[in-house]
Amino acid sequence: MASRGGPMIMGTDGADFEHRQRVAAHYQISALNKARLKYCIFFHYLLFFVMLVKLSADILDRLDIFILEIEELQVPPPLWWEYFWCLSVFLSFIGLSAARRNRINDMKKYMVGISTIAFVPLIYCIIYYLNDVMEYMNLEQNVDLKDTDIFVWEVIGYPYGLLWYGFVLMALQVHFFSLYFAWNLIKAWRARGTLKKSE
Repeated sequence: MASRGGPMIMGTDGADFEHRQRVAAHYQISALNKARLKYCIFFHYLLFFVMLVKLSADILDRLDIFILEIEELQVPPPLWWEYFWCLSVFLSFIGLSAARRNRINDMKKYMVGISTIAFVPLIYCIIYYLNDVMEYMNLEQNVDLKDTDIFVWEVIGYPYGLLWYGFVLMALQVHFFSLYFAWNLIKAWRARGTLKKSE
């Protein structure tokens, strides 16, 4: 080995460090996908807080708390899927714990939970508001929204279904990427296990 400005050790050209500096590919994949999964879970939390803000009017009504500013927004009453989707935020704790401890079974539970608790309500939302969104997309320019059957959030002036489609689009991306990174982690952890057995 060579030191900076010093003599070189006999029998080496100074390039023998390369084989010792290499990190196994499955460790690199694991580290990269853990970081990416954490970003996805962070965005899941952001979407959860957006949903919580939307549900706050209903929650406050159930608690008999009256806040004039929130009542003036005329927030439409929530459907079952909105509360059901909120349960998916608890899966993030399973995913983070599995990533921290490299647990394949826990990561599988996280993937199954996201596939059911997160995706099912979003698919229901897409189907539920499909007619409103299709009707809005096919509207002629001079037609007023008040003359149609489209449910419009009066304060904002946009179709309610269109707003939900924006939310669903973001949520689907977050959940798809979460599943993808979780699957990559499982593959990397399995590769590490097979390498240990072969040694």
